[in-house]
Amino acid sequence: MTSPAKTSQGILFKIATGSGSPKTITAVAVGYPTILTSAAHGFANGDAFTFDSNFAGANASALNGQTGTIRNVTTNTFAVDINTIGLTITAGTATATCATYTNVGGITGISDFESGETPEIDVSDFDSVAKEYILGLPDNGSFTAALWFAKANTGQAAVQARRDDGVAVAMKVVLPSGTTPTASFTGFIKKFSKSMAVDAAQTGSVSVRVTGAVAWA
Repeated sequence: MTSPAKTSQGILFKIATGSGSPKTITAVAVGYPTILTSAAHGFANGDAFTFDSNFAGANASALNGQTGTIRNVTTNTFAVDINTIGLTITAGTATATCATYTNVGGITGISDFESGETPEIDVSDFDSVAKEYILGLPDNGSFTAALWFAKANTGQAAVQARRDDGVAVAMKVVLPSGTTPTASFTGFIKKFSKSMAVDAAQTGSVSVRVTGAVAWA
């Protein structure tokens, strides 16, 4: 039997550092997911997008101003996880803007990704013959990224900036080529520690708290 094991070599940890230029949307294919046409848009799976408010049609509000994650990218189309089945929406003069990402250099390991645990909610009552539960909201937890510390690396500088200001930021973990290779999410940089020793490389450890969903694309 062939092993399902995959190599970790080539994994990227990326952090949003700005916004690209708005891309004009020329067609909307309603459905779930919704497919948008935008010639040579340059987006990538997992990019965080924002729509402006210029879609047209009776149900344009379903897309106007929405944010989310890009998926199913082709050269001229992309999909978003917004349910528009049966709705009337046209492109109008709408645009989509995506975050731009910088790779965090020197990563040597990522541990406990999606390690959060969904809480149990006790719903037992006087009619119960044993404890009864339902599950609460999924918690995507925290993870740690180990790295070779390099102050001049632009990705590490972006991590430091978000650690200092406490602002939530879009991030990606991009796996090597294979099934669903990109995980996109928003997180807080809780810690960016640095370690130094005699006759040794400088190392660091980044602690990220995920807030909201993790989208695989």
